[in-house]
Amino acid sequence: MTRHHKIAMLTAGGLAPCLSSAVGGLIERYSELAPEAPIIGYLAGYKGLLQGNSISVTPEVRRRAHVLHAHGGTPLGNSRVKLTNVADCVKRGLVKEGEDPLKVAAGQLVKDGITILHTIGGDDTNTTAADLAQYLSANGYNLTVVGLPKTIDNDVAPIRQTLGAWTAAEQGALFFENVVNEQSTSSRQLVIHEVMGRHCGWLTAATARAWRERLDALEFLPEFNLSRRHKDIDAVYVPEMTIDIAAEAQRLRKVMDEMDSVSIFVSEGACVTEIVAELEAKGEAVDRDAFGHVRLDQVKVGDWFGKQFARKIGADKTLVQKSGYFGRSAAANRADLDLIRAMVHVAVDAALAGTSGVVGHDEERGDELRAIEFPRIRGGKHFDPATPWFADMLRDIGQLS
Repeated sequence: MTRHHKIAMLTAGGLAPCLSSAVGGLIERYSELAPEAPIIGYLAGYKGLLQGNSISVTPEVRRRAHVLHAHGGTPLGNSRVKLTNVADCVKRGLVKEGEDPLKVAAGQLVKDGITILHTIGGDDTNTTAADLAQYLSANGYNLTVVGLPKTIDNDVAPIRQTLGAWTAAEQGALFFENVVNEQSTSSRQLVIHEVMGRHCGWLTAATARAWRERLDALEFLPEFNLSRRHKDIDAVYVPEMTIDIAAEAQRLRKVMDEMDSVSIFVSEGACVTEIVAELEAKGEAVDRDAFGHVRLDQVKVGDWFGKQFARKIGADKTLVQKSGYFGRSAAANRADLDLIRAMVHVAVDAALAGTSGVVGHDEERGDELRAIEFPRIRGGKHFDPATPWFADMLRDIGQLS
């Protein structure tokens, strides 16, 4: 059975603290179950597939694949390419005018003799893989596509936990451990920690929780103006919440008067609709990527919140810091390594059995770890602000009564 397989892998989308380890895990697992099956990795995601740019897994790579578990990033490189967005692929020079990117990608897979393709990415990556598999099937080529769900936003339905999200939250808390000390550089300091999360507030909420857990492990000296309260969070804003800026400003003004500083955690997707509407009302164009997503680096949510609150709470200085690139580039922590290992085992078993899908704990099937059917995969899963641990945290910091 294994002699007739040729396996390909690609990583795509933004980084997450799981890509390198997932690649290593797939190599290790196939080396155990299908040692004779050739493995290649397409470089730079779907871009590399379109261009036929790949590298082979050599015997030395198989022998030392464990090294990849200790690294962040991805040895294969990433890109954001939507194969069904023909105009964008042509514009970027990935295909020629008149070519169908799906046909070009399919032709490369056929040329390379690939029978199993593993895509490691978020919902965009895996729905693109589904489009590719459907195209190949319609044209008489049998390809098994098994995805691994990578996104620090933890926003892929119906998957309970995506790879890399736990590590990103832990790293975001580590990032803030230094940033929070900036509140002592001036009087009435407003510190805003912007966390990644376009549609989903899970990462911001989890990062805030991880930071407060780190605070529990620190010793303080309240007798000398160093209390836990000085380093705690004063507000957490996520896209799923309705935020009353005026009421929050009134509350935070009291905190500023008492503590001489205010610290806010905010998702990069919080209030984006309002911000984009403001920009477009001024005649400013807001760029979008190949998938139609607003380019959040242009929107600058943290800066917007800073402007909303600074004057209202009487801040003398405002500092906005983003932990996203720091957190998403880390190597996977122990919790994510365990999750990667479990998902990789299921992914390889499914692939060798000819079962396509995206591996994850299926929330709609009793949290069973399985290859979930592609049509059921969707992005933009929302975080519920009523989640007990989050609601308890908001009560602790005085944001919720």
